[in-house]
Amino acid sequence: MTDQENFDVVIIGGSYAGLSAGMTLGRARRHVVIIDSGKPCNRQTPHSHNLITHDGKTPAEIAALAREQVLAYPTVQMRAGSVTQILGSNGAFTIITDAGQSVQAKKLIFATGIRDLMPEIPGFAECWGISAIHCPYCHGYEYSDARTGVLMNGEMAMEYVKMIRHWTADLTLYTNGPATFDEAARNKIRSIGVEIIEMPLVSLDHHDGYLQTLHLADGSTRDITALYHRPAFVQHSSLPEELGCELNPQGFIKVDEAQKTTIPGIYAAGDNSGAFRGLTGAMAAGTIAGARLNHELIDEEY
Repeated sequence: MTDQENFDVVIIGGSYAGLSAGMTLGRARRHVVIIDSGKPCNRQTPHSHNLITHDGKTPAEIAALAREQVLAYPTVQMRAGSVTQILGSNGAFTIITDAGQSVQAKKLIFATGIRDLMPEIPGFAECWGISAIHCPYCHGYEYSDARTGVLMNGEMAMEYVKMIRHWTADLTLYTNGPATFDEAARNKIRSIGVEIIEMPLVSLDHHDGYLQTLHLADGSTRDITALYHRPAFVQHSSLPEELGCELNPQGFIKVDEAQKTTIPGIYAAGDNSGAFRGLTGAMAAGTIAGARLNHELIDEEY
């Protein structure tokens, strides 16, 4: 990058939400640069599903085609790197990268995603997105009728177990310690044929990310093929908060129906601002952010 290049929009994050926003703005003839660190949250996932026309393709295949199509628009550029600092305000932002280079933009879109906080169970992180999974709509069909576990505790365990039970009857709830839900929930879970294991998990055996065995604290083992879990998370980038963007109680960037944050000139799209963690949701949010941001620029120009 040369010093002080000027763009209409800088998009921080070049995965599905960022690329969708970039295409929308490129088609609106806006000068855009997408800055991407190259660390998408689904990089371990072998296949992406529930995406019409691309069902079963690898995330890398889908992203490569998306980049090719987005960059066909002459006013859109893409740069590798991480944004470390943002100065200024609506209409005049300065974006500084880890290489010390800077660009200026009228508007920002954060498509930076979230960072999952893995449970401290050896083997879990290596299986995440492969056989340790979070979404039955993304992965459930492939693990239909398989020996499956749910790693969860608390009030939401019953709801999650009921949902996963639709895909497989061979289901066990692992609370990883004493159950914290009430007796009514315990009885309901058992009534639908789901065993409850309260013994803590100490490690997972797997082969290239595909689960084989759970090891419990009492020395016993359980064979397993898939393990559902909804991990805690943090924002992948602290920059939105540093700029004053408000988070909602769940920890997502607060946005309105146009994907606007609480700070003028800043939009957010994708996993960082919504609980629906699917490619289609990220793409839709990116498209909305790009279109509504373009309308905002038009309103300011006339």
